[in-house]
Amino acid sequence: MNTSEFELKERIKELTCLYEVSTILGNANQELLEETLKAVAFSLKRAVQHPEHTNITFVLDVILISTDKQANGELSIQSDIKVFNQTKGKLIAILDNSVSKEAHFLKEEQYLLDNIALKTGNLLERIEIQKNETSLKQQMERADRLTILGEITAGIAHELNTPLANILGFAELLKNDMDSTSDLLKDVDKIIHNAIFSREVVKKLMFFACEMPQEKKHINLVPHIKNAINLLEATFKKEHVKYIVKVEEEEIWLQADPVQITQIIFNLLMNAIYFSPKEGLVTVEAFSTNKDIVLKILDEGKGFTKDEIEKVFQPFFTTKPIGDGSGLGLSVVHGIVASHKGTITAENNINKGAIFTITFPLN
Repeated sequence: MNTSEFELKERIKELTCLYEVSTILGNANQELLEETLKAVAFSLKRAVQHPEHTNITFVLDVILISTDKQANGELSIQSDIKVFNQTKGKLIAILDNSVSKEAHFLKEEQYLLDNIALKTGNLLERIEIQKNETSLKQQMERADRLTILGEITAGIAHELNTPLANILGFAELLKNDMDSTSDLLKDVDKIIHNAIFSREVVKKLMFFACEMPQEKKHINLVPHIKNAINLLEATFKKEHVKYIVKVEEEEIWLQADPVQITQIIFNLLMNAIYFSPKEGLVTVEAFSTNKDIVLKILDEGKGFTKDEIEKVFQPFFTTKPIGDGSGLGLSVVHGIVASHKGTITAENNINKGAIFTITFPLN
């Protein structure tokens, strides 16, 4: 075969490869990314001068695709795969020239490699954009659902407030008029207890629906932590759960609603106590940095599954048995923290249990 025929044959192989790769990448999606890159690698392998002695490899962050299990060779060419102008991987061709010392890569093969690396980068950019669009759409849909849910919840809370107040008031009047030895006294106490519980649920509904007025003040976080601990001292003892407070600073100042800050700490501590085993330890930490105020509450409970950690702040989601929780406590905490322009995260402790971390910006 003369030189012209050889060059024509190689150019046809390269053009065929470009056409195949464009078709493969044009129909690709995130779910089939590895299969797509594998198809591209084998198409490129067929297009080079020595396909039987050339290994094509894609090296990305979490993906490694190679046409041959073992790649030996001293000659190689490569091209960076860039996504939004940042190098995210490489496309590498390795030639085993041990069978022939005259074997080499053509300069056109480097151009081909560059072209396919560019097209691969474009695919990864498209996938990234699609992921961001999907995430944004999900966030908007969730925000819409929460807005509607908030409006419905506010209406329900207002409707329930009056009859609950009447039930509680008349039950207390009835109790005052009853003889202390009456067999019905326990039943009336149950009515009062359940009415109080229902009233607390309504309060949480109103917090969730942002119907509770907010009055921000310049407050010291440290006394609020101590007050919440003191309020729950009897509960800690009853449930045989220990606690430790790690706050080295005497004053940690922030602009916040004092009632809502107490509710945040109280709810998280109640949650930690509930999930703690007997003789388990609940740890409360608070400190300030140059930019933030950080509050952490750690427990030694069972922690979260992957599914639970994604839903933990969703309203009405709870892992507690029916009757033990309304599923509003953590969503209320999340709402209060957000209204203070803070963030809250939930994660599993390395050893055991869960960690809730709240970060408030310094004003």
